[in-house]
Amino acid sequence: MALTNQPGRYQPSDFQTGLLNVCDDCGTCKHFFCFLLLGFLCSMCLGCSFASDMDEFCLCGLSMSILSVYRTKCNIRGSMCGDFMAVTFCPFCATCQLRRDIDRRKEQGIF
Repeated sequence: MALTNQPGRYQPSDFQTGLLNVCDDCGTCKHFFCFLLLGFLCSMCLGCSFASDMDEFCLCGLSMSILSVYRTKCNIRGSMCGDFMAVTFCPFCATCQLRRDIDRRKEQGIF
């Protein structure tokens, strides 16, 4: 008998909302402007917020690596190149998407 799946793993998924769906969740959307200010004033604090949610070491700001770690932990499809593009060209959209996804997965009990 061959083992084809690791125990405790689940099927790959996608982010629960799109990168540009900033207003998909009004609660998160309200916090979007706080994230904008926090991102401008203290990107390290923002990175630490996400790292804390993932029980990871605090990183400096939202980065490609924190998106990659999150995708790996939640088995989300994507690539490091895509993470780099999102963080480089749409940093605030990527921030909002990550926050929405973490919040929704917590509500569903899968994070």
